[in-house]
Amino acid sequence: MELEEIYRNHKSLVYNLALQYIQNAEDAEEITQDVFVSIHFSVSKFNEQSKIATWIYRITINKSLDFIKAKNRKKRLGIFASLFYDNSNELKNDLAVFNHPGVLLESKEELEKIFKHINQLPKNQKTVIILNKIEQKTIQETAEIMNASYKATESLIQRAKNNLLKKLK
Repeated sequence: MELEEIYRNHKSLVYNLALQYIQNAEDAEEITQDVFVSIHFSVSKFNEQSKIATWIYRITINKSLDFIKAKNRKKRLGIFASLFYDNSNELKNDLAVFNHPGVLLESKEELEKIFKHINQLPKNQKTVIILNKIEQKTIQETAEIMNASYKATESLIQRAKNNLLKKLK
């Protein structure tokens, strides 16, 4: 399969999925680029045991989670540096800034609150909520993307929903 064709067919999927994780358009674009660079270097290794979209979902999820880890590391280093330097007066939660291009202004505050709580879920629960509830993947599709059984995915969705409901109350 040609990289140009893969890009044309899946760029929206990658960008939108990254945007669900990061909630920032510029960062989602950066992740999208990283995903397609990874695909470029590993497309020859794709074994076609799963659908290409499933493979791309996995890469995008991993790149998004790696991006969040890197931002959190930078934030921790910033906090550590602020113990020694005065120039770091204000640190804010990078993922709390909600810069999603498809959100109406009236809905923005409500969605910021929901995504703030989604971002606090363990990574598997966050992933299952994004795939199943936001991306509207079936439980079977979500299980395939997460490389888990149907039952385990179903259980994970329930735990994630319960934890999210507790946080929203």
